[in-house]
Amino acid sequence: MSDELAWFKSSYSDSEGSACLEVAHSPHHTDAEATVHLRDSKLGVRSPCFGVPASAWAAFLGYVAHDGV
Repeated sequence: MSDELAWFKSSYSDSEGSACLEVAHSPHHTDAEATVHLRDSKLGVRSPCFGVPASAWAAFLGYVAHDGV
């Protein structure tokens, strides 16, 4: 799965490489089926990754931005 995804580093990851989160969007999806994939960048392709519905990811980001977590 992770080899076909276009991973990019989160803009919230630190520049020292100690807290890096990579994100990828499903390459083949409709808006109703969109998935956001997440992994630890330090392990690259060996990193466990998981996916969440894009709507859940957007809700999480909204919560974090609103509550300043």
